[in-house]
Amino acid sequence: MRNKKTHHVYVVELDQSVWTKDWKFRAANPQYKGRLECLYVGMSSHHPKVRFQKHVTGARSKKGHKISSYYVERYGKLLRPSLYADYNPLSKKDAIQLEEDLSNRLKAQGYAVWWN
Repeated sequence: MRNKKTHHVYVVELDQSVWTKDWKFRAANPQYKGRLECLYVGMSSHHPKVRFQKHVTGARSKKGHKISSYYVERYGKLLRPSLYADYNPLSKKDAIQLEEDLSNRLKAQGYAVWWN
């Protein structure tokens, strides 16, 4: 069952203030011209809506480890299903690869993107 489709990629639109307030985000996006949105791309075994809620509420694991992204917790506005819905669900291996590929594609289109 190695290719079981249990994972999802998702895209979150971030508040534009991330661009002016966070030097790491700016440094990761030298191609950004300010015309399109700032985005976060992630992958999870949870449905994108569930994972988004975990981000914005600052969720922690049972052991107390933070499992939310700083960028989504602080700047997350909404999910952008038009940018990811056609891909889901995926195997974990495919989701890991697509997270990077989709991030790079969105950057090439002119978005500012953060991903892990």
